[in-house]
Amino acid sequence: MNFRRITKPFWVLVSSIVVAACGQAPIQQQQVQEYETMAVSTADRELNTSYSATIRGQQDVDIYPQISGTLTKLCVNEGETVRKGQLLFVIDQVPYLAALRTAEANVEVGKASVATAQLAFDSKQALFNENVISNYELQTANNNLLTAKAQLAQAEAQRVNAANNVSYTEVKSPVNGVIGVLPYRVGALVSPSIPKPLTSVSDNSTMYVYFSMTENQLLDLTRRFGSKDKALAEMPEIELILNDKSAYETPGKIEAISGMIDRSTGTVTLRAMFPNPNGLLQSGGSGNIVLPVTVNNCIVIPRTATFEIQDKVFVYKIVDGKTHSSPIEVTRANGGAEYIVNNGLNVGDVIVTEGVGVLREGTPIKAKTN
Repeated sequence: MNFRRITKPFWVLVSSIVVAACGQAPIQQQQVQEYETMAVSTADRELNTSYSATIRGQQDVDIYPQISGTLTKLCVNEGETVRKGQLLFVIDQVPYLAALRTAEANVEVGKASVATAQLAFDSKQALFNENVISNYELQTANNNLLTAKAQLAQAEAQRVNAANNVSYTEVKSPVNGVIGVLPYRVGALVSPSIPKPLTSVSDNSTMYVYFSMTENQLLDLTRRFGSKDKALAEMPEIELILNDKSAYETPGKIEAISGMIDRSTGTVTLRAMFPNPNGLLQSGGSGNIVLPVTVNNCIVIPRTATFEIQDKVFVYKIVDGKTHSSPIEVTRANGGAEYIVNNGLNVGDVIVTEGVGVLREGTPIKAKTN
């Protein structure tokens, strides 16, 4: 077979096909995609800052006995609502009633002694006036009278003290409120030095909620309003988030700011007041205070315009028609749907607000038109 004859026409044919194919292939160009964009501007936003808080009754009073003795009666139950002056406990009264009777008897003895001394002094005075006795005997009679009066006063004081001790055997509530735990039962020996109180009474008609903020936060708050007094007067109502993450139905008001900064923590304590008509809030509970703060003339962007790499937040700026990634510092706002940009963007910058997760550095794009 003559290969030279076959080979030459074959390569000519192949070359012709390749040339024709190259002539018909279109030149591929990178497509410019359209994306939603926005020009950076300023706006006002309200930030909600959360602080851990503890809940206390308007008055939480620990009840301790003022005398020693055996509990003979419990007049309340745990969780019971009591009024001011209501009887809570009775301590064995027998020894204190006996002491009161003794003190009362001593008072009567003292009164009799004073009367006798007074008679003696009056008699001596008459004899002295008639120059029958000396001044020495008159002064002695007077001193005996003064001694008797002093002993009577002492007996009166002992009677008052004994009467007080009898009254202390009936332990009464000093405030309106709710009874706490009852660690001691009938028959228990109690005294003013017991390690735990007989109980605690919490006035929970209005609750105090305590929370702390840092020194820098307090300085910022004070500068924003001009003074602590103006801050207390002008701050908006605040929200309380309960331990189960639900929001308390009634807003509260900050009414006091501590005058000292805790040296160990560097924080200052604030007190807010919340009405508690339904008794939902309990003394000793916990939650979070949500404090609204208005930030004026800040740069606000949607969260969808950002992406994160290793806990850093970035946006894509449009520079000369191409994407350029730029790191930014942000603060969450509006429940996390928006970011307030603290650093990294300027007014007038144009950023991409959609599809940033699929874009790459230097991608040519143009703004989507409506």
